[in-house]
Amino acid sequence: MMLFPGNADRHSRFPQHFLRLTLAFFAIHLVPATTWVAGLAAAEPESGKVAAESVDESDTDAETDPMKWMQKQSIVTGKPIYGHWGTDATKFSSWTNHSNRLIPVYTYGLTLSTLREQGSVYASADRLAKLDGTPGANSVNPLALYYDQTDVYQLQKAAIEAGCTNIILIVFDGMDWQTTQAAAMYKTGRVAYESGRGTGLAFQDDRRAITDFGLVCTSAAADGAKTDVDAQRVLTLNSETNRGYDVGLGGPTPWQERINSPYLIGEDKSQPHTVTDSASSATSLCSGVKTYNGSINIALDGSYVTPLARELQRDQEFKVGVVTSVPISHATPGAAYANNVSRKDYQDIARDMVGLPSSAHRNDPLPGVDVLIGGGWGEGKKEDSVQGTNYAQGNMYFHQDDMRRVDMNHGGNYRVVQRTAGKSGRKLLMDAAQIAADNTDRLLGYFGTKGGHIPFETADGRYDPTIDVKPTEMYSEADLFENPTLADMTEAALLVLEQSIDGFWLMIEAGDVDWANHANNLDSSIGAVLSGEAAFLKVMDWVDENAAWDHTAIIVTADHGHYLVIDHPEVIAEAGRNTRRPATQGQAKP
Repeated sequence: MMLFPGNADRHSRFPQHFLRLTLAFFAIHLVPATTWVAGLAAAEPESGKVAAESVDESDTDAETDPMKWMQKQSIVTGKPIYGHWGTDATKFSSWTNHSNRLIPVYTYGLTLSTLREQGSVYASADRLAKLDGTPGANSVNPLALYYDQTDVYQLQKAAIEAGCTNIILIVFDGMDWQTTQAAAMYKTGRVAYESGRGTGLAFQDDRRAITDFGLVCTSAAADGAKTDVDAQRVLTLNSETNRGYDVGLGGPTPWQERINSPYLIGEDKSQPHTVTDSASSATSLCSGVKTYNGSINIALDGSYVTPLARELQRDQEFKVGVVTSVPISHATPGAAYANNVSRKDYQDIARDMVGLPSSAHRNDPLPGVDVLIGGGWGEGKKEDSVQGTNYAQGNMYFHQDDMRRVDMNHGGNYRVVQRTAGKSGRKLLMDAAQIAADNTDRLLGYFGTKGGHIPFETADGRYDPTIDVKPTEMYSEADLFENPTLADMTEAALLVLEQSIDGFWLMIEAGDVDWANHANNLDSSIGAVLSGEAAFLKVMDWVDENAAWDHTAIIVTADHGHYLVIDHPEVIAEAGRNTRRPATQGQAKP
């Protein structure tokens, strides 16, 4: 059903047509207008959050930001407009967690040829058993053309063996094929593809270097574990044998999956294959092992595994960088470098990342990364038993005393910059990065707003989130001015890391995609993809400017998917065509 009418003079005539058709849609298919307006009035705001807004025909979002308007209506009515989240097609939101969808992988400067030559691990019972121990039933598929998430680690190893000295892993946390398609449709204003790699986003279209595309399975080895964070021990595992991927239930590709099937969200009682979390999946990406949900580079048997970044740092004197839009000690950035039995032991994960003694490395601290930039600033907490007995009251993600210990101004070895009232976040960060580069210093950038992350961009680029299944965020002018963007962070990291003579390994995480998808907010999710795209373009431009394609490998992927089902792709495309937004950032180069 087409909710957005096409017309030549769309910017002048769109709002009236849109409102008339959409309100007719509500009247016929959903609920009376009085019901959904009353629902808004009944919503109770949480502390520090924005209350749900009143909605009527004069709502200016319908004219200026139709994607935001559709998102708002979907939440208010509980009925799908552009699509639904979960397995119940009659409800807008019935699932807010991860899925076992096959996940896209895009490569630049390398191909998937090494994987194709050996074939999918899922095509061989023997190889799958070596990887997965005891994979769940029906995981062996002789015709499998998809790979495993651990193969992303193998791709990085292959790039090193081929002579690459710059390895850049860009992780769009929670971005499955459907999320990518939605962002591409919105950005281009058209439904340009229904299968395959796709087109419309820079990491789909850029052809400055040899590029490839494939799919990987993300299922975890166990859905969790009981652990002792003080002793750093794994006590017991949960559902260890429910790992794997059933192509008959999940589909051979994301565009051929069984829509609204409970299998992909782990709810199929006959085949409940474990759905991964970000810790387990990031461990697979960075260390090449399958493990339990919640593990930060800890194997099923409780042993420590060494992520590739630390191997390269130890054996080849690579510099290591980690950049994220969410707290620096969250699961994905943490798995780039740290060890911990629990992803929630944030302060100790941060200690590993900056080379301080931690619960996992008490007597022999890790060297620490060379560049660490991300969120977590300002998030204080008095108590947190999950983080163990060494939890220090204060910042829950990176304690202020630990920051002081590593600050060069207090005898440490990091040039530290953090959010400062009245100061431009971008300028502070870039100035510090330039000084660090000039003096071969390490760089630590600590920013964020409420919740610990940097402000989330919305689809129209204006940082104005609307209501979703979680309380709505609102940013002040100071939040936007005093924080850098993910693209800014990427630029700063590259400025410092390019000084390395031996090479570097860099992770860039667009973590806000996951946060938006958990909230079932496609408006914010699209914005997160586009902000990650801007960071990708910073990387591509840097490689171009430094003529570094002969020794650089870039991998763009996600750690897992969610469960957005796009029912009406044309309305997302039409919203993109009719949105009044700032000029778009760089475009993909041929």
